[in-house]
Amino acid sequence: MWTETDNSLRRRFRFADFKTAFAFLTDVAAEAERLDHHPWFSNEYNVVEFRLRTHDAGNTVTRRDHRLAEAIDAVAARYSVE
Repeated sequence: MWTETDNSLRRRFRFADFKTAFAFLTDVAAEAERLDHHPWFSNEYNVVEFRLRTHDAGNTVTRRDHRLAEAIDAVAARYSVE
């Protein structure tokens, strides 16, 4: 579930292992390119965290962030998320 905190949408995903987490990030990168909106993310072993906000709008959450969050959720649905 995405939460809005500190002017950003945030979510954490946990996968079975690093390889799966990295494959997920690779697919998310393709979606980010397609939407021309690039997230902040962190990856530590099997955990991936995102913070979405729009820099051009003064670092606030915009419709672009919600669209990217929806795309990330669609990618996550193809993986086994713990």
